[in-house]
Amino acid sequence: MRRPLLAGNWKMNKTPTEARVWFAEFLEANPGYAGGAQTAVEVAILPSFPLLPIAAEQLAGSSVRYGGQDVSAHDWGAYTGEVAAAQLADLGSTYVIVGHSERREYWSESSELVAAKAAKAMENGLVPILCVGEKLEVREAGRAVAFTLEQLEASLTGINLATGEELVVAYEPVWAIGTGKTASAADAEEMAAAIRGFIRSRYGEEVASNIRILYGGSMKPTNTAEIMAGENVDGGLVGGASLKVDSFSQMIASV
Repeated sequence: MRRPLLAGNWKMNKTPTEARVWFAEFLEANPGYAGGAQTAVEVAILPSFPLLPIAAEQLAGSSVRYGGQDVSAHDWGAYTGEVAAAQLADLGSTYVIVGHSERREYWSESSELVAAKAAKAMENGLVPILCVGEKLEVREAGRAVAFTLEQLEASLTGINLATGEELVVAYEPVWAIGTGKTASAADAEEMAAAIRGFIRSRYGEEVASNIRILYGGSMKPTNTAEIMAGENVDGGLVGGASLKVDSFSQMIASV
């Protein structure tokens, strides 16, 4: 039984002061996460880099995980603006996003670079949340599944998986991010099933059974339960709805 995961991607939002308030209010509203015991739904928060020390401080002793929104493919060196996997790990991070559609589009990140970032994260004990997904024109052309699996294959170049717990895959229909549009529950399940099938063909049944596949595209309290009803959808990579304690807490409760 795969444990559901809701990962809040805060993107470039919140000051350190606002983050402290959010963490305090979240743990107060969700006391089951405060004591560090395993919960039915795993929760992770992925804030911008300056907020990670705040997360480490405020979430110490709780069962809420945290991590970065990106990571360098390099270990160390003269790479201004980059953040090393070892730095994220030293801060107590569990997860890191790689290949988010915004990184692929605005920073022209290739799937080969995404694979290198995922490998570097794994070398340092981090679990990459590897994002894949199609734009509207690809979906309208009837190539949504084929395109996404091709992108996933390229983004897994050189990646070895032993159990499936070393990696999370997030399907994000690019046309739904920040637009208020949402793929139907059937669309999300179709893509998640296709992704799991690809993982099975490449890594075997055990890995395919264990790996968690998230949906990320305008997920909110009103559609969480429906999307999560799919057999192959194991959680969500949540954007705007994770910025407010109330809405994120409602999503956790609905799961």
